[in-house]
Amino acid sequence: MSMEDARGAYDKFAPIYDQFNHLNDYELWTSVLLAELEKHGIRKGRLLDVGCGTGRAFEPMLNRGWEVQGCDLSEGMLAEAGRKFGETVELAVADVRDLPVFGEFELVWALNDVVNYLTGEGELERALTGMCANLAPGGLLLFDANSLGLFQSSFSSGISEAMSSGPWSWHGLAEEVVPGGTYEAQVSGDGVEMHVHRQRHFPVTEMVAKMEAAGLEPVATVGQQEVDSQILLTSPPDEMRDYKVVYIGRQSSEK
Repeated sequence: MSMEDARGAYDKFAPIYDQFNHLNDYELWTSVLLAELEKHGIRKGRLLDVGCGTGRAFEPMLNRGWEVQGCDLSEGMLAEAGRKFGETVELAVADVRDLPVFGEFELVWALNDVVNYLTGEGELERALTGMCANLAPGGLLLFDANSLGLFQSSFSSGISEAMSSGPWSWHGLAEEVVPGGTYEAQVSGDGVEMHVHRQRHFPVTEMVAKMEAAGLEPVATVGQQEVDSQILLTSPPDEMRDYKVVYIGRQSSEK
């Protein structure tokens, strides 16, 4: 599955994406992530949201007074964001593997497993280098990746749910999940054409090494889990307990 296939998958997914994620508390998640970023000296300013989708992740940052720019591979997802936010946010079509330099940002983030879609040789390295190039001196890059435990559980499971647009289903196609593997899941439902999502698992040690090779200083690697409706970040990450691993890197002030 190429990134062009990923674009097509999210173009098809766009009309129901917010319904698909309706249980995700982005306000709470933002508060938790900002608390972690504040430990590492984050400065309020400009945010570049890479893979911004429909804008649900950056909306809480707008409400906190951040200046936001979003980019995504999927024109369908950006169209949904544009309908919601109008000219409040500058939106651009961009491929994370060949990311333009939009400017200098105090924070660049890529949430909701954007990097797991980078399944090809060298794609992760190119993405990290491109995101790093958009950081202001001393700025921070934050991104998350699905854990091995998540690939072995919900990603590989069969899930069905009724939504206002009709029923939808997620069907994991993996028979066996091992570290560093690439896995597929099929999504279908009323109002959305069947499509396949293909993701790669990245072991923590490999991801940290890729960050360093891209010129980033890793400052935090934490696991993300949910307990009693609360989002917790814990160190060190445990890939079987946590459903995500969150990575934070700092751009050198000598950029």
